[in-house]
Parts: sequence; C-alpha cells; structure tokens
Amino acid sequence: MSKRFDLSGKVALVTGASSGLGVHFARTLAEAGAAVVLAARRADRLASLQAELQKNGAKATAVTLDVQSGEAVAAAFDQAESALGPVDIVVNNAGISIVKPALEMPEQDWDSVVDTNLRGAWLVAQTAGKRWVTAKRPGTIVNIASILGLRTIGQVAPYNASKAGLIHLTRALAMEWARHQIRVNAICPGYIETEMNSDFWKTPGGQRLIERIPQRRIGQPEHLDGALLLLASEAGAFMTGSVLTVDGGHTVNSL
Repeated sequence: MSKRFDLSGKVALVTGASSGLGVHFARTLAEAGAAVVLAARRADRLASLQAELQKNGAKATAVTLDVQSGEAVAAAFDQAESALGPVDIVVNNAGISIVKPALEMPEQDWDSVVDTNLRGAWLVAQTAGKRWVTAKRPGTIVNIASILGLRTIGQVAPYNASKAGLIHLTRALAMEWARHQIRVNAICPGYIETEMNSDFWKTPGGQRLIERIPQRRIGQPEHLDGALLLLASEAGAFMTGSVLTVDGGHTVNSL
C-alpha cells in the first residue's frame, strides 16, 4: 500500500516554500521521493532549504516567484522544467493575511491579500493546466485553503474571502479539467503551529482558542502530511474536487 503514496519520478512545485507550511510541504514531498521545485520571493531562504534537501539525497531547485505576476509564474515553470523536467504536482501554498477591522481595511491591503491567496493560486494553476493539456500529460494540483474559507473570524475579511474563493475555484477547475486527467483538490488546515505563530499559542488568547477545538490541542505541520500525500499521489487517483478539512474537529464544533 505504501507504494501508492510513493512520489518517486515526480516533480512537485511548492509555492510559498520559503517559510512555514511551505517548507514542511517541500520536505514531506521530498521524503516521499519527489523532486521539488521551491518557489517563493525570498531567494536566500530558498537556497538554504534547497541545500538541506539535496544534502538528504533529494533533487531540488529554487526559483524566485511572485505569484501575483503571470510573467513570473511562466518564468518559474520554465526554470523548473529546465532544472528538473516537467512539473507533475503543484502545491498552491503561497498566502498572506493582514489583520484589521473591515471598516479600516485599505484597498491596497485587500488587493494584496486577495491577489496573493486567490489570484496567485489561479495564475499558478492555469499555467500548470495549460502546459499539461498541451503536452497531454496528467497533473495534480493541491490548493492550500483554510477552515476560514468554511467559517469566518473577525479582523481578516480579505483572508476569509480569498480562502472561500479558493475552495470554490478548486471545485470549478476540478469539474472543467477532469477530462484532461488533471486532478484539483484542496486542504483546509485548522489552527497549525508554525514558526510565525508559535508564541501566540502560549498566550491567554491563544489558549482560549485552543479550548474551542474539540481535540483541545493545536495542530502540527505533520498532521497535514496524510492529506497532502493522499491528494498528491496515486493513492488519491479517484479524487478531484475534494476539500479535506484537517482541524482537530474545529469546524464541526462551529456548526
């Protein structure tokens, strides 16, 4: 059965691979046998992760990418193909959030969040899809959405909206592209501890949020591994348009 999750011979491109979940996803895919394309804006952090993966025996390359630019996306795919061959798997992970009340959210902040989280994911997916269709190759896209695309919290209106849009985009692309053997699925993580938020979960406010999770614990990046490998591998070959929630029961408790 483990062979069904094996990604040997596959090339996976991960956006937002310079920090947080992107770094973890890159490591997970490499451990499963994939050659990994590390894509993000911070080239220095990509270089160190590339060196780490190569030291551990994986094939990896780094490409500078701003997902808000269609030209940059096309160039990143060209560089990836030159270095490792055609991309088979895309993990649309690049995302940002700006915390402000909706009444005080400047237009440019709204645009920055939505253009990264939704428009950027669309540009990356469309670029991959066009290349797969032209080459008559199958492909797999895993969009990293959020439980905040299923339920809302205050102060992050553009993030809520962008992740809800990404979930619906996942289903729309899955429907249109199934005939081309392109699978498009999404993962909705709940509250996951990363380097950027680890201190917050130790505060009284963070502890109160954890108490609302039925499992009474914060998620760790490795809790997403099963969903990622299922959707990226042959094990999930009959899955497209699926949205997998990994949240310790959080959304169930919110219904």
